[in-house]
Amino acid sequence: MNQVLKFVGYFLAVFLVGIVVLLAVFFESDVPLAELKPKYSTAQSQYVPVLGMQVHVRDEGPKTDTIPLVLLHGMSSSLHTWNEVVHSVAGRRRTISVDLPGFGMTGPNPKNQYNFVFYNEFIDSLCAKLGVHKFTLVGNSMGGAIAWNYDITHSGRLDKLILIDAAGYPKTKEKGSLGFLIASTPVINNLLLYFTPKVLVRKSLETIYFDQNLITDAQVERFHDIVVREGNRAAALEIFKGSFGKPLGKTSQVKTPTLILWGEFDHVIDVGNADRFNQDIQGSKQVVFSKVGHVPMEEVPDKVADELLKFVGKIK
Repeated sequence: MNQVLKFVGYFLAVFLVGIVVLLAVFFESDVPLAELKPKYSTAQSQYVPVLGMQVHVRDEGPKTDTIPLVLLHGMSSSLHTWNEVVHSVAGRRRTISVDLPGFGMTGPNPKNQYNFVFYNEFIDSLCAKLGVHKFTLVGNSMGGAIAWNYDITHSGRLDKLILIDAAGYPKTKEKGSLGFLIASTPVINNLLLYFTPKVLVRKSLETIYFDQNLITDAQVERFHDIVVREGNRAAALEIFKGSFGKPLGKTSQVKTPTLILWGEFDHVIDVGNADRFNQDIQGSKQVVFSKVGHVPMEEVPDKVADELLKFVGKIK
């Protein structure tokens, strides 16, 4: 027994020393918004006051389009994920891309709430600020889950719904990214408040993309900067610890015309989920892109834009 206790004590000591060394080497404090804002804002960027936050928004395309596309990104991402799709539909539809609360340049929700009810309120408040009454909601991954939960609680509000590699069902065989695995592991995930090395960001992106050529130093730096923006790591940790809770209903309650887009080689949310959405949402349409991962809007933006325009139509 003494030998066992001695071994356990030795193991704990080594583990604690390892943690201390890890923090000493990789510790990073949060980066203030003022330092990142000039780097990740463009001439199209607006900072709109919504629910006590200055929300980073890009409202682009013809303002005569009264039913715009509102674009929601996924976990640990930002509105930049839509850049090429927005460029592809330029002049043909109005797009509103947004850094969701807890992410990007928008940063944390002052109330520290990150769940479907809050994001529903956020979407309503943002659209009211922008004078948008009816719209098409487009969501990728976590943004997709927010989108379909919004639809089932806002009957008739949406013109159309577009889900891109959306969350919504329990995971099965997905291996996920290294960063998401660590963030989902109790106790250990708290370390992410203090260190987010670029090597971890790069390893996570290797799971996100099928085309590994997209993982450039600039791409890694952008994702890293967005994660360490002041307050974002704490917000992400709340979500990984389960702040969303249960969905507000079932996918079968979606009645809005729905387009389902998916990457064939999505290792974060398996392509089989596309079939599940398609079966559960009456009258939906499904498109799977070959040799594409979790973010088709970045890997094949032209194809995604074409599918969006075929589904929603071009403004006359």
